[in-house]
Amino acid sequence: MRALADRYGVHRRTVGEALASALSKPRKKAPPRVLVLASAHGWIDEMLRADLTAPSKQRHTVVRMYQRLATEYDFTLASISTVRDYVRKRRPDIAAEAHKQRVPVEAVVPQQHAPGAEAEVDFAEVWVRLVGEVIKCHQFTLRMSYSAKSVHRVFLSQAQEAFMEGHVEAFRVLGGVPFRHIRYDNLKPAVQRVCFGRNRVESQKWVAFRSHYGFEAFYCLPGVEGAHEKGGVEQEGGRFRRSHLVPVPDVESLDALNARIAEIERAADDRVLHGQNTSVGFRFREEAELLRPLPAEEFDCGVTLTPKVGRDSRITVRQSRYSVPARLIGSGPRPARPTAMPTAPATLIIDALLAVPNLRTDVRPGCRMSLRQRCAHFG
Repeated sequence: MRALADRYGVHRRTVGEALASALSKPRKKAPPRVLVLASAHGWIDEMLRADLTAPSKQRHTVVRMYQRLATEYDFTLASISTVRDYVRKRRPDIAAEAHKQRVPVEAVVPQQHAPGAEAEVDFAEVWVRLVGEVIKCHQFTLRMSYSAKSVHRVFLSQAQEAFMEGHVEAFRVLGGVPFRHIRYDNLKPAVQRVCFGRNRVESQKWVAFRSHYGFEAFYCLPGVEGAHEKGGVEQEGGRFRRSHLVPVPDVESLDALNARIAEIERAADDRVLHGQNTSVGFRFREEAELLRPLPAEEFDCGVTLTPKVGRDSRITVRQSRYSVPARLIGSGPRPARPTAMPTAPATLIIDALLAVPNLRTDVRPGCRMSLRQRCAHFG
């Protein structure tokens, strides 16, 4: 044993323990280190909590804390650097604990929708290569809340005409109108002013459109909170864009793109959503018979404007200038009706006195008009 101890440079007792058992004894834990500042932790934490509600320019510095510990609590065992190190680590923890107590825990309640009762509408930005030029367009989406049956159409703008014509196309595809209400955020084509709570001042044309089709509008709260109230269409707009409009579609016209989108929508009826046992098409057939029937006459979505003919023989409609015959200078405002049909990028209908075979547009900065607009007779 002595020889082994000399050979390995250890004590004979260590050699004896190794020969007695192949397993070494567990190491003894060192006694916990007693911090000289431990008795002052409570006082320092109390000062840090008081700083949370104190004016920003009258909060404790480390020097002031050290002085109070010495004068008010007769504590002089720790140095100022020890106090500084503790405050640096403890101050963020105190702030986080207070914030956690102030902020209530948010919870969500899954929405349940009756068949044929509700729908959601939203616009999403998309980029389209139209006649070789990449331009920003707007994807209109109407999603039935119960079945998730969705209708998408792409327009050049989010103007009121496009907003209403998107509804007309969606109602035509669905074969009816939800009998309770449709959820919206505070879109400018529908809402002129947001009042207290959910009260809104709606545009006159939009009120006439809703009355024609017989449905109510449910306006979500402004901001992020309102987005959760119609999360289905928010998710659907992004899903459709990522799944079917990547890469950027290259088309000759928007009606060609919308025809392609209609085919995609018909194939999507076989899609089964997460948590559902049946397909979108199967669930939509349950609510199709419950939809409110379409009116016998279609709603005229056009807007009548009265631009004045300027001395340069042009009129201004929606920030774009159009050339008209010079004989109309000084004749006063002429009725013009811009629309945004899905089958055409833009249509301008002017009264019979302004029949011009080829309209020339001078686009102001910030506006983009990629296609030649066409002129037709009014009436």
